[in-house]
Amino acid sequence: MSTESPLTKQETQTSIFAGHLGHLTPDQESTLEAFKELLGEKELYKSHSVTDDPDSKPTHDDGTLLRFLRARKFEVQEAFQQFKDTEEWRKANQLDFLYDNIEINDYEETRRLYPQWTGRRDLRGIPVYVYEIKSLDSKRMAAYHKSASKTSTVKSDMKTQASAKLLRLFALYENLTQFVTPLCTRLLDRPCPEVPITQTNNIVDISGVGLGQFWNLRSHMQDASTLATAHYPETLDRIFVSSNYSHQPLTLLLHQVLTIVITQIIGAPSFFPVVWGWIKKWFDPITTSKIFILSAHEVKPTLTKFIDLANIPKKYGGELEYEFGMMPVLDAAAQDSLTWSTSGEANGDSGHKQKTFPIGPMRWVDQDITEANGDGEKAGQQKDLIAMGSVQGKERRQKIASQREPTAILPGDPGVQS
Repeated sequence: MSTESPLTKQETQTSIFAGHLGHLTPDQESTLEAFKELLGEKELYKSHSVTDDPDSKPTHDDGTLLRFLRARKFEVQEAFQQFKDTEEWRKANQLDFLYDNIEINDYEETRRLYPQWTGRRDLRGIPVYVYEIKSLDSKRMAAYHKSASKTSTVKSDMKTQASAKLLRLFALYENLTQFVTPLCTRLLDRPCPEVPITQTNNIVDISGVGLGQFWNLRSHMQDASTLATAHYPETLDRIFVSSNYSHQPLTLLLHQVLTIVITQIIGAPSFFPVVWGWIKKWFDPITTSKIFILSAHEVKPTLTKFIDLANIPKKYGGELEYEFGMMPVLDAAAQDSLTWSTSGEANGDSGHKQKTFPIGPMRWVDQDITEANGDGEKAGQQKDLIAMGSVQGKERRQKIASQREPTAILPGDPGVQS
């Protein structure tokens, strides 16, 4: 992807990446250290995950810790409380076990009802997701609720107040921090590659969605919003909302209200002020400040300010062959960074075959690389991508690909993330 950006160098460093690793003020750096110290005192963080190995990685990487600090405006006590609540929530719901053992068909059914990674990134290297609301009709949602009620993805002795439907959603959110953002962080073809990728852009397509469908989906959408705000803070950067409607007066009004919005709502229908009144209650003020409302003729001009044309789906004026529901279609840099095992599946037409990913959860694990002469000396490290989950109750542990560590030293290589 291109490393050129319409943002000036000053804007890139002071506004877009403010509060991120590599772009902290002296006060923010001191706050991060104080936050680590407090978490360490409360036994919620260790600078070395293996106490007798000084080369081992911390239990949580700096990018994750900074998400909590940014969400709480670098107020240590407030960030600590949210981090503590999140760790307790993860333990109560056995998030690692859930993610590693969920039935892959249950996971895939859920994935198709929420934003999906296209396999592409914006001009800053941040992953681009797409969400088509129209596909979530009443028949499909009823079938999902029935299926989700029968989900069995937890230990028999596990005590949790979360419904089976929410447990599926929890597993889906883990995919962002365990698979997508670590992959994107290790791609250096972007401005400021020292900044770990910890956020996403979302194109939300509301074309053809009626008022009744919005109303019926309010609980479905609020579940995701509540989860993200409470336990995955600062993972949302921009939202692009798209539709085939064109209501310029409405769009202008919403732009006046949402002056610092970065999420884009494309093609808002005439009833959208009512819907927006609901939606604003589902999100925290910081999130609503990131939303762009776009009429049909604004979609392509706006998206191309932030995303290369090659990485925008054709449906929204770009060049990417991508439809909602597909597995990620990786850009050339991402493809080239991976060494695929035989488990990688072909994706695309006959002229553009490429490897892609199987359905279900995936996790990166560290793997040492030894010298070719066989003397056992460590020559470096790579990340192996392992397909997790279960198939009819049997664990799936299959290597899909490996990604070599970047040659440049990054200050925030993703390790264990909340």
